Amino acid sequence: MKVAFVHGSYDLRVNEVEAPTAGPRDVVLRIASVGICGSDLGFISVGGPGVASPNPFPLGHELSGTVEQAGPEVTSVKVGDRVILNPLVNMIGNGAPEGGFGEKLLVRDVAGKPGSLLPLPDAMSFDEGALIEPLAVGAHAVNRLGAKPGDTVAIYGAGPIGLASLIALKRRGIDSIIMFDLSGFRRERALKLGASAAFDPKETPAAKVLSEAHGTVSMYGYDLPATTHYIEASGAPVIPDIVGFCRPGAVICVASLQKKTIEIHPAALIGKEITLTGVLGYPTELGEVLEALTSSPIDLEPMISHRFKGEDVLTAFDMATHPEQSAKVLVQYES
Repeated sequence: MKVAFVHGSYDLRVNEVEAPTAGPRDVVLRIASVGICGSDLGFISVGGPGVASPNPFPLGHELSGTVEQAGPEVTSVKVGDRVILNPLVNMIGNGAPEGGFGEKLLVRDVAGKPGSLLPLPDAMSFDEGALIEPLAVGAHAVNRLGAKPGDTVAIYGAGPIGLASLIALKRRGIDSIIMFDLSGFRRERALKLGASAAFDPKETPAAKVLSEAHGTVSMYGYDLPATTHYIEASGAPVIPDIVGFCRPGAVICVASLQKKTIEIHPAALIGKEITLTGVLGYPTELGEVLEALTSSPIDLEPMISHRFKGEDVLTAFDMATHPEQSAKVLVQYES
């Protein structure tokens, strides 16, 4: 079978490999739908999972599929079950020997690692199942942010994690959410998912937009946007700007991969008593998001911009590198 492997910096290829076989404690999935993550694009750029890898390694961790084989010691799932993957358990697609951009996937030691696979309800499509992982990242960002109804939020970046954070905020009852993104294509999707407004920060300064939308508070004679909470999901070097103009007591959550070192003057953090926090993974949110969408479904289609067949995986990755015309790009191996 064919699987997508990173061979070096900006060198993604499709390799022919043997189809996997489940051991006594393992499961083999027949892959249905896989999402291209921003971290996948980051791995491709550096040629490895965080750093350059001496050997080719496979990609793919946002996925859903059907159990095709289950070892005799596996009791949590059975052949024929529809499931989603928790990639943090086995680090699949994040440096492990296995990755999800292929027809089949070996998930090791499911018998000994509870939570490796979660059941996908019959009412939920495989494509929706592939969105649960990024939605869990967004939910964790919102949990770390701590915003509550009545607060006002700005989100930088209307890519998949920014949109996932928007969905989580709306579910929490927060209505005043301003999105910033350079891509008009992505801004439109943010509006469809419930953003109050969406702006190009190069055309209109964020501080001006937020002051007009959320009002201002005064500090040492300066009027600052009254926005209470910020999520940085763009990867752009905007954190120093936010720290500079945000109100006293503001909370800033970084949910993006920052490629360069940034400088923040401690005086701003101290003087304003700003809370600056980060996000990595989803300790509890994967199952929580799955349960929430099962009990109260919403239309996730605006998150998805493109669908490609498995044989077109390289074309799919090329599209995902163009934020001006893509959001979440899915690769389908089974309809």
